[in-house]
Amino acid sequence: MTDVYVAMKLPEKILQNLTKFGLKYECWNGPGIPPRQHLVGRVKGVKGLICHLGVKIDAEVLNAAGSNLKAISTMSVGYDHLDLKEIKARNIRVGYVPEILTDATAELTVSLLLMVSRRMREASETVPAGKWGAWEPFWMCGKGLKSSVVGIFGLGRIGKAVATRLAAFSPKRIIYSSSGHRPGGYQPVLLFTKPDGTPIEAEPVSFNELLKESDFLCVCASMGEKLRGVFNDEVFGKMKAGAVFINIARGAMVDQEALYRALTKGVEAGGLYGAGLDVTVPEPLPSNSPLLKLPNCFILPHIGSATEETRWLMAERTVDNLIASLSDPPKPMPSELKF
Repeated sequence: MTDVYVAMKLPEKILQNLTKFGLKYECWNGPGIPPRQHLVGRVKGVKGLICHLGVKIDAEVLNAAGSNLKAISTMSVGYDHLDLKEIKARNIRVGYVPEILTDATAELTVSLLLMVSRRMREASETVPAGKWGAWEPFWMCGKGLKSSVVGIFGLGRIGKAVATRLAAFSPKRIIYSSSGHRPGGYQPVLLFTKPDGTPIEAEPVSFNELLKESDFLCVCASMGEKLRGVFNDEVFGKMKAGAVFINIARGAMVDQEALYRALTKGVEAGGLYGAGLDVTVPEPLPSNSPLLKLPNCFILPHIGSATEETRWLMAERTVDNLIASLSDPPKPMPSELKF
């Protein structure tokens, strides 16, 4: 009988750790995500389940697994694909990988911002198209970060790492806002200290001030139901004209039709300069999406954590979390979600 169902392809070298601990596993080896009925059929009677953001774990899956299911380990920092209410009711432990992907995702965020602000895709496309002509003083000019205002929505691990990296480009201010509530309010957050002792901080501001003041706005917040569609026509209308909008958090936070309107409105009329997205709704984004036709919108296929080293470490931690929870007696997970 199978002890663990692995709803994705993982390196055999990592999965062998399950075998070493006496756990029999079955691994999905097809393309993409396991079909729903396949998943429901394969989880019956398993003790553990390994999944990722694209695999929805809800009451149907949990009921199919039955009372043997003791632990779920997701190869992600986000967990909005997990029905935590149903999972908690069954006393099932959950492992995740919160800190491993911080640096890789922050690097990707900065890259995405620069791609949009410096019009790199547009410029690159002129080369094979034969449109690279004689040098012109104002051809393909973009927006610079120096002396700008950088805004971060969600200054958690990833948000702080993004802010720290962008601080190296000498913006005038780095400001942040959060969707949560912290006792005593939010305070300036030290990013780093210069050799001369000058502290570089991120300043807390209201959400409306974040929208109004940011030349570059990076969305790094964790997904919550109240943030679904929060970036809508009203919010984009409050943003500074000519701002660059970057989302590496969750696609569901953005009303993509509203984003399209903000990107096609024109800067003179108060619209956005450009947008960079690593997350969309749905994923994959259909090839006929209007956003893909815009020269000022650059979209990546959710590769924020996609460095070889990071993904390997994420996979190892995912398996280690499950092994710990299924040990006899159960051990603390290296990274356990408390909910």
